[in-house]
Amino acid sequence: MIIIHNATLINEGISFTGSVLIENGLISEIYTTEKVPDEILRRAEIVEASGLWLLPGLIDDQVHFREPGLTHKGDIASESRAAIAGGVTSFMEMPNTNPQTTTLEALEHKFEMGAQRSYANYSFYMGATNDNRAELKKVNSKEVCGIKIFMGSSTGNMLVDNKKTLETIFAEVDMLIATHCEKEEIIKANIEKYKAEFGDYIPIPYHPLIRSAEACYRSSSEAVELAHKYGTRLHILHLSTERELSLFDARPISDKKITGEACVHHLWFSDEDYEKCGSRIKWNPAVKTKQDRDALLKALVDNKLDVIATDHAPHLLNEKEGGCLQAASGGPLIQHSLQMMLELSRQGKITKEQVVTKMCHAPADLFQIHKRGYIRKGYFADLVLVNPDKPYTVTQDNILYKCKWSPLENKTFSTTIEKTFLNGKLAFDRGIINEVRGERLKFER
Repeated sequence: MIIIHNATLINEGISFTGSVLIENGLISEIYTTEKVPDEILRRAEIVEASGLWLLPGLIDDQVHFREPGLTHKGDIASESRAAIAGGVTSFMEMPNTNPQTTTLEALEHKFEMGAQRSYANYSFYMGATNDNRAELKKVNSKEVCGIKIFMGSSTGNMLVDNKKTLETIFAEVDMLIATHCEKEEIIKANIEKYKAEFGDYIPIPYHPLIRSAEACYRSSSEAVELAHKYGTRLHILHLSTERELSLFDARPISDKKITGEACVHHLWFSDEDYEKCGSRIKWNPAVKTKQDRDALLKALVDNKLDVIATDHAPHLLNEKEGGCLQAASGGPLIQHSLQMMLELSRQGKITKEQVVTKMCHAPADLFQIHKRGYIRKGYFADLVLVNPDKPYTVTQDNILYKCKWSPLENKTFSTTIEKTFLNGKLAFDRGIINEVRGERLKFER
């Protein structure tokens, strides 16, 4: 029995002083105005939390943990440890590993690895290809977070560019479909345009011109059109442009069949940062203009966009070298995503309550996750304690990613993640990761 005592709870749109009792991995009581009974204080392990913020554990709906086959960059153990240190207690991992997660056998192998190695709660997407729709239809929607479609360039054969196949998947697969949306033919034409000017070494600042706003909008609008046509439950990942926002409605998640995600790097960086950061901030879709960045943040506040995630995608630094055609796309972010968003809150761009909504409540609602994402009686005790007044500087010494770098190195945040509880157990305590294992996420569909 653990009592987190006298914290400032940030939950369901409000902040208030209270205490949370944890028993058998669950939240068994929440004390707000009433005093915690003396008997509880005598029997429980007390975590004194005066002056600290208590949040639900974050749920990241888009990560790349690189296992199997790409474990020189990261693996389930290393990246989930970093997640826990950042207050992320649940993740959903992508299928572009080696081998790719495009069969039920490969999918179940990942779940077995998660059970053995993950320090956080986990689920894994099933990947779509041009020729595996029979496998997709076998996926159990109560056991798997969703189907991932790359409607833009990807590794191996995971680019789904056959129109008939796309129509069939949208029409016949009865579960959430998450898409990466960039129009391949537009990207290819832009590459040829800039190769004619620069040769094979195109400078990194041209990356958002190659993977342009038009490439994003054309693909996202195609996905939305298909979802409307077939009544598909569609979730578009890592939106990066102001123009794409016209495709979404400002309504509660419960009223939507089409939802959208923004990633922390698209909310933090802009194309003005390429000069300083170079290929370290090269992502697909690309970081674009300040106008795009500000529009995405406003869309989250206005409920046009629904969740905030990371698209955590580690590479070794030597894989990030070169120009637009050489440097790998993606970067590690999961350890610092909460601090990034709380920093934006400190700047007045989003409230801390909205941060919790978009990083905890909304992913739980959107994916219909069983008893997670809220501080509620009877829910799993996935909880994070944040010190709002203790600065934290990102250095190589405190980075937990296997790749050992971050685009945020030397950045000082205003907040520090103090403790993370996973299923009622203390998983992270002031810099120390404990040997706690996560559980497979379940879905109420």
